[in-house]
Amino acid sequence: MHIGLTEPTADPVLLRARRLLIALLFFGTIINYVDRQVLSLLKPTISAEYGWGDAEFAHFASASQLAAAAALLVVGWIIDRFGVRLAYGTAVAFWSLAGIAHAVAATVSQFVMARVVLVAFEAVNTPAAVKSAALYLPLRQRTMALGIINTAPNLGNIIAPLAVVPFAVMFGWKAAFIVTGLLGFVWLAFWISGTRKLVVVPRASITETSQPKSSYREALADRRTWAIAGAKAITDMFWWFFTFWLPDLFNKVFSLSQSELIGPTALAFTMAAIGALSAGHVFGMFLKRGRSVNASRKLGMLVYACAVLPMPFALLVDSAWAAAAIIGLGLFAHQGFGTNIFGLAADAIPARRVATVIAIGAIAGNLTGFGIQEVTGWLLTAGYGYAPLFWAAAVAYMLALAWVHLLVPTIVAEDEGSV
Repeated sequence: MHIGLTEPTADPVLLRARRLLIALLFFGTIINYVDRQVLSLLKPTISAEYGWGDAEFAHFASASQLAAAAALLVVGWIIDRFGVRLAYGTAVAFWSLAGIAHAVAATVSQFVMARVVLVAFEAVNTPAAVKSAALYLPLRQRTMALGIINTAPNLGNIIAPLAVVPFAVMFGWKAAFIVTGLLGFVWLAFWISGTRKLVVVPRASITETSQPKSSYREALADRRTWAIAGAKAITDMFWWFFTFWLPDLFNKVFSLSQSELIGPTALAFTMAAIGALSAGHVFGMFLKRGRSVNASRKLGMLVYACAVLPMPFALLVDSAWAAAAIIGLGLFAHQGFGTNIFGLAADAIPARRVATVIAIGAIAGNLTGFGIQEVTGWLLTAGYGYAPLFWAAAVAYMLALAWVHLLVPTIVAEDEGSV
């Protein structure tokens, strides 16, 4: 079985449209993560201007997680109700405006409001991406495409420190928010023109245009929804922890300056990007060997869960680069594991409620993300450091896999066996 992005029998126009869709989702997700990383990267400068300490910054981060979780209560329904093309394009326009608004905020309250609006509209990104893959890409392309798209957060986390920090030093932190916000409008022009020729892929559930609309009651009655939500809750908190606190960790634990921490941070997120991309290859490898979708998904998740286990050793080494490599291995595994969760949703959940289910999973991940931001602030303020969080991360992915297997003993893809 060939697993990849090429379909020799497909209409060339449709094939180009699918490739363009993957590129648009990829770059849209990069912009999403660059926009949200600007704040954490410029934390020393902004904290000094507004007088924030670690506890205040943790509260601010956790409030952002709550805003995202609140938005996700309606995001999935909106995407499933109005369609992914309209919902995603509108969200990018509003989060880009909110990013620019950070630069013109005259008070702390206005700054916080801009952040809440940005985070709320950015919550559309992941449900929209998975919904797009479920609707417009066949099974053979889906996991590979999701892996490519899932590299984008990591590349955003790499690009942001390499570009935003030097830019802010030269032109000021407000200019950084303005320029990153404007990128969203450039992307929007391509999204409007580039998604017109897409065709919904036939599968067991009916098409987007004729199907009954999804509901939370229907989604919550499905054990697969709870499997995805539980796995996201257990694992996503550590992604949010590392995304928000990794630069601070290198500063506090290894005494790196704002410019010195760029390299180790970029290394860790480069490895995360490779992990996301690897998920499609690992899944495809097991399928080629005759494994079912169920076995291929769960064996892949097991491989990644094992790769997270060395995480606590990052705090025992003397070199920031060695720590970055160990943390990077954990982030590699997180992204590979997470791509398989997205693949499970895109394959096994009826297309009419994919965005709703992904939104429910994202709500669960953001709520635990809220909790871990508060816990991190408390641990650092109380002098316990980062060690408890690293030990928790080491075992979380095995627990998440066990949860998925308990609720979904056999994963069956709606279009398993189709081209």
